[in-house]
Amino acid sequence: MRKYWHVINLGIQNNLTYRFNFLARALFGLVPLVAMLYVWKSIYADKGSGGMVGPYGFAEMVSYYILVTVVDALTAVNEDDWQIAADIKDGNISHFLLKPIDFLWYRLCLFLAGRATYLAVAALPLALFIVFLRHYFVLPPDLATLGCFLVSVLLTALLQFFMSYTMAMLAFWVMEVSTFIFILYALEYLASGHLFPLNVLPPLAQRVLSFTPFPYQLYFPVSIYLGKNTGTEIVHGLLIQAAWVMAAWGVARFAWNRGIRKYAAAGG
Repeated sequence: MRKYWHVINLGIQNNLTYRFNFLARALFGLVPLVAMLYVWKSIYADKGSGGMVGPYGFAEMVSYYILVTVVDALTAVNEDDWQIAADIKDGNISHFLLKPIDFLWYRLCLFLAGRATYLAVAALPLALFIVFLRHYFVLPPDLATLGCFLVSVLLTALLQFFMSYTMAMLAFWVMEVSTFIFILYALEYLASGHLFPLNVLPPLAQRVLSFTPFPYQLYFPVSIYLGKNTGTEIVHGLLIQAAWVMAAWGVARFAWNRGIRKYAAAGG
């Protein structure tokens, strides 16, 4: 394990070199959030005092989008899939075939280092934003709910990474993976609850999405925090989320094992 801790340490040091980029990304990332909140403010204004959209009042809707931003900061895969695909195309993975280090865990360590660095840089502006909207921000019902939320966020991060890693493995078979990555990103943005809470959709749409991993990439941990899932629903959801993580890990392993058979790198 020492070598992987060393990778995380190096990843944090490398990412700190670009801390201004992380800060700029965090600040500008709040712009779409502000725009979305103004859109919902207009929607609720038309509904009058105490108006609801699905099961959400205005304060809960504001909290939902703030939590989406927080969870996204903790779990989003930014450039890892592009970097992995580039390593395959450029032949950089040859080093890992000759050394006692697993490429998947190596990239996972770099992903965790990147998320930790981004959170450290983005924490202050995000905290100030939450303080500014403190009158609308809803706290979790109890500590047990907060604990389940944190467990779900960890599973979300793993699910995000393994799915992106699997997508990057397509570089073993195709020269350009950007189309596939953009398709996956579009599906995630629409079906994970990033654009709107999934429980405002018709029951049939919610039912269809429940058979996919997308709700567990964002919506599910946020719904735990807001108390939209309780008791056995949380346990059942966490088990499904863990199952999707294991399935994504298995597919990632399978894609690597099959892809490495086709891999060929020139040079010394």
